[in-house]
Amino acid sequence: MSEAVALDGRSLTLPTFLGVARSGAPVAIAPAALDRVRASRGAVERAVAAGRAVYGVTTGFGALSTVTIPRESVRALQTSLVRSHASGTGPPLPAEVVRGVLLLRANSLARGLSGVRPEVVELLGEILNRGLVPWVPEQGSVGASGDLAPLAHLALALTGEGSFVGAGGSPIPARDALARERLRPVELEAKEGVALLNGTSLMAAYLALGVADARGLLEAGTVAAAMSVDALEGSPEPFDDRLGEARNAPDERSVAASMRALLAGSQLAVRRSEWTGQEPYTVRCIPQVLGAVRGALGPAEELLGRELNAVTDNPLVFERDEFLSGGNFHGQSLAFGLDTLALAVQYVAGFSERRISRLLHPALNRGLPAFLAPTPGVSSGLMVPQYVAAALVNENATLVHPASATSLPTSADQEDYVSMGAWAGAKLRRAIENARRVVAIEWLVAGQALELRRPRTGGRGSEAALRALRTLAGPWTEDRSVAPDLERVAGAIASGALVAEVRRSAPF
Repeated sequence: MSEAVALDGRSLTLPTFLGVARSGAPVAIAPAALDRVRASRGAVERAVAAGRAVYGVTTGFGALSTVTIPRESVRALQTSLVRSHASGTGPPLPAEVVRGVLLLRANSLARGLSGVRPEVVELLGEILNRGLVPWVPEQGSVGASGDLAPLAHLALALTGEGSFVGAGGSPIPARDALARERLRPVELEAKEGVALLNGTSLMAAYLALGVADARGLLEAGTVAAAMSVDALEGSPEPFDDRLGEARNAPDERSVAASMRALLAGSQLAVRRSEWTGQEPYTVRCIPQVLGAVRGALGPAEELLGRELNAVTDNPLVFERDEFLSGGNFHGQSLAFGLDTLALAVQYVAGFSERRISRLLHPALNRGLPAFLAPTPGVSSGLMVPQYVAAALVNENATLVHPASATSLPTSADQEDYVSMGAWAGAKLRRAIENARRVVAIEWLVAGQALELRRPRTGGRGSEAALRALRTLAGPWTEDRSVAPDLERVAGAIASGALVAEVRRSAPF
C-alpha cells in the first residue's frame, strides 16, 4: 500500500488527486485538521443550544431560508435535506469521478470551516480507502448551491440509505455495502447534511481529470503532428525559434521546441534548397494552434490549484462562533474553465483531422498512394478512418457550446443565476474521448505513411512513435477492420504509455 495522502484542506495537488482518484492511493485526515474540525463543530453545537438563527442549521434551505426550524427538528432537517435532494437521474458517474468527489469533499471539510463532526470526514476517507464507490447519477446538478443532487446521492450512501456500485456495475444497498466493510452509517447531526451537499466537488473533480487528460492529449497530438510533418515531407522552417520570439509567444515557442526535438535527424522533414511554396496551415501553424491549446491549459491549471483546496459549502464557521453566509458554492469559475478547456480540446481534434485528410488525399500527400492503400481501388486503405475522425470532430463541435452561457433559475428564483458547470464537465469528458480517438487515427495514418516513405526515415520522435505504434497495430498490408487498432491506440494515449515510449528516445 502506498503512503497515505494527508488531507488537511490546504495541501492537495493534482498529482495527489490523481493518485487517489485514479490509482487508489489511501488517504488519512491530518491530526491538526481534525482539531480544527472539532473546533468548528463546537460552534455549531453552541448555536443550536442558544437557538440562534443560522442558515441551514436552524432555518430551511433556498427559498425556505426564512422558515425557522424548532430545536427538536434540527437533526431531522439534515436527513430530510439529503433525501429530498437525492433526485438525480441518468447513468452512474464513472468511478474515478466519484472517487474524486469523495476526496474533494473530505479535503474541503478537513479545512475546519464547515461545522461537521470528525467522524463525517473520517467516514469519507474510509470509503475511499475501502474502494467503495457510491452510486451517483450523472445528471441533476445546475452547478450552483453546489452540486446538490449528485452530492445528495453520495451523502445518502453515507447514511446507509443510498446505494454503492456493486460487482458488475449494478447498484447495491448502501447499508449492506457498509456492513460488509464493518463501517457504521453516519447519523447526520445539525449542519452536516448541508455541509455535504453544498459544494462544487463534482465540477472540481471534472476539472482535475480534464486538465490531466487534456495535457496528455496535447502531448500525443504534438507527436502525431510531428509524424505527419515527416510523412508529408514538410519543411521544418516554421518551427524556428526566432518566429515565436518575434511574436513574444512563449507557448508557441514551447510547441516549436517540441517539434524540433521530435523531428531531429529526419531525412524527410528537411529544409529545401529551392522554393516550392508554403506549407499548409496544418503543418506551418502547428506552433500557433497547439500553442493556443497549451495557453488554455495554464489558466485551467491555475484555477484547479485553487479549487482543489477550496471550501465551498455555506454557511462557513469562523472564529468567535461567527457564521458567514455567502456564495462559495457557485461554480461559475469552474464552469467557465471547463467550457474553455473543451474548446481547446476541439482545436487538437479538428487540427488533427485535417492532417489525416491530407495524408490520405492523393493530390495533397506528395506522392503517396490514395488512402495509403496497398492497391488503390481493390483496397480502400485507410479511407474510412478519416470519416470516423470527421464524425468525431463534428460531434465535438456541438459539445463545445458553452454550458455556462445559459442559466435557468431554480428554487423559486432565489437561486436565480446558476453555472451549469456539471454539464460542462460531463461533456468535456466526452469531447476528450472523441479527440483522443481522432489523434489515435492520426498516429495510425501517419505511421502507415512513414513506412511508405522508406528507406528514408523520419525524426527521432517520429520513428520512436512508429515503433511504439507497431506494438499495438501492425502495418496496413491488406484491408481489415481498423476498429480494434483504434481502440488500442486510443487506450495507450489515455494511459500515457505511447507518449512515454517516445520520450525515452526523443525527450520533447
